[in-house]
Amino acid sequence: MRILKTASLALLCMLAAGAQAQERYDDGMSAKYYEALKGKRVGFVPIGMGFDLTEGWYAAMKRQADALGYEIIVRDPNWSTEAGVQSITSLINEKPDVLLVHNDDQNSYNRVVRRAVDANIPVIQINQKVATNTDGFVGADWYQIGIEQAQIMIKACSGKSGEIALVQGKLTSPGSLIVYKGVQDVLASEPSIKIVANQAADWDATKAQAVTATILKQYPDLCGIVGFWDGQDVGTAAAIREAGKTGQVFLTTSGGGQKASACDNVENGAFDAYVSYDVAGQARDLNSGIKILLQNRPAEAGATPWALYTPLKVFDKSSLQADSCWTLEALRQFGG
Repeated sequence: MRILKTASLALLCMLAAGAQAQERYDDGMSAKYYEALKGKRVGFVPIGMGFDLTEGWYAAMKRQADALGYEIIVRDPNWSTEAGVQSITSLINEKPDVLLVHNDDQNSYNRVVRRAVDANIPVIQINQKVATNTDGFVGADWYQIGIEQAQIMIKACSGKSGEIALVQGKLTSPGSLIVYKGVQDVLASEPSIKIVANQAADWDATKAQAVTATILKQYPDLCGIVGFWDGQDVGTAAAIREAGKTGQVFLTTSGGGQKASACDNVENGAFDAYVSYDVAGQARDLNSGIKILLQNRPAEAGATPWALYTPLKVFDKSSLQADSCWTLEALRQFGG
C-alpha cells in the first residue's frame, strides 16, 4: 500500500510538472506576439498628468502593459515645457523601445523629438504633433473639429444676430491654431455669421471666464461662442450663466469626451453642443500602435510615418446616448 501511495505521488508530480512545462498554444503568430512584447519598455511624456486626457490614455495603456508584461515609464513635466524637454531627453538616454510624446504646441518639443528619431527610437506623438513626423501619430483631426464647430454655429445662429465669439486656448497649439483655420474656412462662405471677438484663454478656465464676461458686456447681441476645450470652457459656461444668458448664448466646445467633463455638462445645459475626440478610442489606437512597433521595430525610426486620426463624436442634449462618453473607472477596468 505504501509503495502504491509513493508511486501515485510521483505520478502526480510528473503530471504537474508536465502541465507547468506545457507551452501556450501557438496559431503561427501568437507565441511570437507575446514574446515580442514581454519585458519591453515604453516611455510616456504627457503635458501633465492629473486631467482627463492623460489619465484616460494612461489607464488603458497601463492595463495593456500589465497584461502583456511590458513597462510604461511615465515622466510628468506638470505643464512645464522646460521640464518636458528634460524628461524626453532623459528617456532618450535610457533608450526605451517606444517613446510616447504628448506635445504642448507645434514647436517646443520639435528639436528633442527630432533627437529621439535620430537616436533610432520609435516615437508616437499624441493628439498634438510637432513639425517633425515620427513613426506614428494618434490624435484628433483638429481641422475637422474646426469644421464641425463652425457648422454647429451656423445652424444655431442663422436667422439671429449672427454674431459669434471664439475663446481659444494656447495660440501656438494645434488645438487652437488648426481649429481656428477650420472655423475660418467654413465661415468664409457664410456671410451671415460674423466673428466679432477672438480671445485666447491659454487652456485656463478662470481666464476663460474673465474673457467671456468681457465679451458678453461688449456684445450684448452675441448669439454664440465657439470654445476650444471643455476643461477651459467650464469657465466660459460660468460667465454665460452669471450674465443670465444661458439658453441665449449658444456654447459649443470640444474635448476628450470624459463623462463628467462632456456628457454631464451637455445634460445640465452648460454646453449646448460638443465635439468629442474620444480618449477611449485614442487609447485603443495608442495600444495598437505600441504593439505594432514592439513587434516590428523599424530599422530606421521615422522612415515610414503613419497616422490614426480619431473618428469624432458630435452630440447635443437631444442626441446624447449612454455610450457617448467614457469614464476613467471603465478604462482602468476594461481598457480602450
